[in-house]
Amino acid sequence: MPVPVALYAEFTVKTGAEDRVAEMMAELTAKVRGESGNLVFDPHTRRENSNAYFVYEIYRDEEAFQAHIAAEHSKVFNAELGGLIEEDGSQLSWLTPAAEVES
Repeated sequence: MPVPVALYAEFTVKTGAEDRVAEMMAELTAKVRGESGNLVFDPHTRRENSNAYFVYEIYRDEEAFQAHIAAEHSKVFNAELGGLIEEDGSQLSWLTPAAEVES
């Protein structure tokens, strides 16, 4: 049985680059959601700081995640994003499902 890969990516857009990053994120979202191994790709901005992005992602398995990273649209996005955000790149946090709580 495949083990899903879940993570979130965070980054903060530099002042002046907001419109470009919003455009890039809309384009990337459409492409990633079209990947056969993508289950969830939900970008958000923080209420208290609309330049701070949080992107929740789930892929069918490690192979699907690697295909996502290798996809041309991901490479192009990450290459341009690097110059538009405060960090050196998206900060990734890997997730593990918590045990289900019985009610």
